[in-house]
Amino acid sequence: MEVIRTSIPDLYIIKPKVFTDQRGYFFESYNKEVFLRNGIDQNFVQDNESMSGKGVLRGLHFQKPPFTQGKLVRVMQGSVLDVAVDIRKKSPTYGRWASVVLSQENKWMYWIPPGFAHGFVTLEDNTVFFYKCTNVYNKASEGAIRWNDPDLNIDWQIRDPVLSEKDKEAPLFKGFDSPF
Repeated sequence: MEVIRTSIPDLYIIKPKVFTDQRGYFFESYNKEVFLRNGIDQNFVQDNESMSGKGVLRGLHFQKPPFTQGKLVRVMQGSVLDVAVDIRKKSPTYGRWASVVLSQENKWMYWIPPGFAHGFVTLEDNTVFFYKCTNVYNKASEGAIRWNDPDLNIDWQIRDPVLSEKDKEAPLFKGFDSPF
C-alpha cells in the first residue's frame, strides 16, 4: 500500500497493491499498521455506501464537532472526481481544495481527515461509492458549503450536475464560519 501526500497537509491518496490473475483481483483496502506509520491514527466506526447515476454531485459536506468525521473513501464500481476542501481555520491551506479521480479500475482511496468538506461527482452511471467513517452520522451536526462557490472555484469538470435540494441551497464559503 502506497500512501501519497497531497498539496494539503493530512490529505492523502492511498494506492493499494492489487494482485490480479485469471480469477480476478485481490487487494488490501485497509491496514491499521500502514495508516499508523503514515500518521493516520483513527478508529473507523461506520461504513456508508451510495449508488449514483452519471453526473450526480454530492457535496460539499462535513460533520461539525463533536461528531466530526474522517473518511476513507473509494469507488467500488464506476468512477468519480473526488474533492476535499480544507476548512481548518488555522491551517495554512484553509480554503484550498484538492481532487483525485477514484475508479474501480485504479482502486485508489482518499483519506479525508476531520476538518475538511468533501464532495464528489460521478463520471459513470451506476457508480458505487464507499465511505469508511471515524464517527457516526449526526443530523444536527451536518454542514455544507455550496458546490459551485466562486471563491473556492472548484473545477468539477461538469456543467449541470444532478443535485439534491440541500446541495443547491448550501451556504457560500464567503460568510462561512468554520467550526474547525
